[in-house]
Amino acid sequence: PWKPLLLLLSPPAFSTTCARCAKDRRLRQKRTISERQLTRYFVDQRKVRVVGGQGGGGGHSFHSEPRKVFGGPDGGNGGDGGHVIFKADQQMKSLASVFPFYQGFHGERGGSKNCYGANGAHMYVKVPVGTLVKEDGRVVADLTQHGEEYIAAYGGAGGKGNRFFLSNENRAPKLFTPGEPGQDRLLHLELKTTAHAGLVGFPNAGKSSLLRAISRAKPAVAAYPFTTLNPHVGIVHYQDYEQVSVADIPGLIKGAHQNRGLGMAFLKHIERCRFLLYVVDLSVPQPWVQLQDLKWELEAYEKGLSERPCVVIGNKIDLAQSRINLPLLREQVAERVIALSARTGDNLEELLLHLRELYDTYVKTEQSQGQSPVKW
Repeated sequence: PWKPLLLLLSPPAFSTTCARCAKDRRLRQKRTISERQLTRYFVDQRKVRVVGGQGGGGGHSFHSEPRKVFGGPDGGNGGDGGHVIFKADQQMKSLASVFPFYQGFHGERGGSKNCYGANGAHMYVKVPVGTLVKEDGRVVADLTQHGEEYIAAYGGAGGKGNRFFLSNENRAPKLFTPGEPGQDRLLHLELKTTAHAGLVGFPNAGKSSLLRAISRAKPAVAAYPFTTLNPHVGIVHYQDYEQVSVADIPGLIKGAHQNRGLGMAFLKHIERCRFLLYVVDLSVPQPWVQLQDLKWELEAYEKGLSERPCVVIGNKIDLAQSRINLPLLREQVAERVIALSARTGDNLEELLLHLRELYDTYVKTEQSQGQSPVKW
């Protein structure tokens, strides 16, 4: 008797072919939250000071037991300090959980009876896949694969005990050395969003509203430019349990490749998107000019970036002027144009189906080249 009740309480599974389920998703209201509050959810830059563990000091002792009065030195060497290691983890999606300071574990001091001190344990810091590690503006590591590691700070070597200095000339050495300090570095972590799809468009084109409509992400939405100040990643779930990640890139303006507006700080997030979703506002005059300007900015930033697989999304089709501009846009644009309304949810089904087609093509291409596609 409890099984039917459970089925009634559970939400309907999302379907890319059922219009009723898609409508149910559109009608779900999401909690309003400001962009300032959202900064703790997605952090793409961090300055981190890492210090390796200090090596343990060498031991200083002499062996003594009955009938062995002159047993000689038996102080062991100290243990090495532990490293601080960055490890890429696909479960991590943001640098928000990375602290500004990490100290490796120290090695133990050498003991008597030639006992060496234990080495300090390594400290592992989990970072998202796609994290760049920079030092003084120079890239020293690029963690692009799950489980990939980079030793950010080496631990110091352990000191030598007085047993190490035993020689024929010095049969009772009292000399021992302290452990060396660990490596001290100031690193800059930078996350390039490794989403499958990137929403690219000018401010107020409706990118954040579209991401809220197709995923559970909650980027801030307001009627003024540059509402989105940080990239947001939403996940689109399909019935076969495949997950496609879509990144809402903050709005670009003309001259963004010259660091105008929000500048190149967010153009870098588009670099690793496998395919692009150009969002244009159909209600403005000549909406195809937006697409031309967006492609020009991407090409000026990185050659070939605008040639990636893409689709053009004509947003705000619920407005009268947008319905007039739609046939004009399709005449001017060679790419496929999907007209929809992120506010009302009209025609979201076509976008979700085409998004899955782009994802399947990307997976087949990666597998044919012997590479493993990025999974979320």
